[in-house]
Amino acid sequence: MVFLTSELWFPHPRHADESGILAVGGDLSAERLILAYRNGIFPWYNENEPILWWSPEERMVLFPEKLHISKSMRPLLNQKKFEVTFNQAFEQVIKACAATPRKGQNGTWLSDQMMNAYINLHQKGYAHSVEAWQDNELVGGLYGIYLKSYGVFCGESMFAHQSNASKYAFIKMIEYYKSKGLKLVDCQIYTRHLERLGAETIDRKRFLNFLK
Repeated sequence: MVFLTSELWFPHPRHADESGILAVGGDLSAERLILAYRNGIFPWYNENEPILWWSPEERMVLFPEKLHISKSMRPLLNQKKFEVTFNQAFEQVIKACAATPRKGQNGTWLSDQMMNAYINLHQKGYAHSVEAWQDNELVGGLYGIYLKSYGVFCGESMFAHQSNASKYAFIKMIEYYKSKGLKLVDCQIYTRHLERLGAETIDRKRFLNFLK
């Protein structure tokens, strides 16, 4: 494991330990974050802890053509249950993600430091949000880093205040970015929820090939 300083660099992801941690320290500047995502690395740590940089051996990803829409979701899509927008309420979305309780997790990994870093990335055009609205109220959404030249969307977090709202936004996100050349959604870590949507695990080497 490498301890980073102010120097802008990362070791190769293959040097990550068994848990997937590659490096510790550094900062959350826009330059470092974009360098990380372009090399298959992402930050994930708890508040009041040093910044941890990850590149797990097994990566949860979704290929757009393998998106699975369940029978229960199809009527909602046909009825246009929610209005979906893009990049219209980024700060609202990330704050809602931070405030959403997670099973088996005390508090949130989305500290003020993290939120400010991603808001800065949004202002620079790298971090994107997807919003689901109902009666002009934000009821679900997600955000992530869009690496346009790579055709990769790195999903970070999602939330739902109405049943199926985040899933609805995720499906619409896939459709929207697929029309712009999306080849892969990086879901980072395995979850049953994402697996039901068609996500699968691939090894680090295969994932990094998409970023070359």
